[in-house]
Amino acid sequence: MAGKTKKKAEAADAEADTEEAPKAKPKFSRKMIIIAAAAVLVLGGGAGGYLFLGHGSKVEKPKEEAKAKPATFVDLPDVLVNLANSGSERTQYLKVKVVLELPDAGLVERIKPLMPRVMDAFQTYLRELRPTDLDGSAGLYRLKEELTRRVNAVLAPNHIDAVLFKEIVVQ
Repeated sequence: MAGKTKKKAEAADAEADTEEAPKAKPKFSRKMIIIAAAAVLVLGGGAGGYLFLGHGSKVEKPKEEAKAKPATFVDLPDVLVNLANSGSERTQYLKVKVVLELPDAGLVERIKPLMPRVMDAFQTYLRELRPTDLDGSAGLYRLKEELTRRVNAVLAPNHIDAVLFKEIVVQ
């Protein structure tokens, strides 16, 4: 019996050794991993932001772009036309005050001799319009784009940047 008790005592000692033995600490605790991940995110975000905003590129922009040329504007005479009659008895009129936006001041002298052609292009196009063509901002946008296209066709090879409305009255 002494042999059985001795074996039981040894087994009990072995269990006590495993329970009492301090657990080995892992090399990296969770707290350290979280701190390291946060540091990597902050540094990566900072570096990405620096490069994204263009500070990391070594390409220099030309100095010409920094100095924007002022636009030149040319007033045109008022245009008054009757709109296409859509079967109604009452005639409707369109009065438009237009300004041309030119990319260069030197272009003014080149387009002055062509102003009768520009006015003719305006008159012929505006007389085709119906009152419904001018409804809403989309109608005015289409009108502006079409007038710009027609003026550029008349002034080719020169071109304008935009047709700007000073006043539009449909009566």
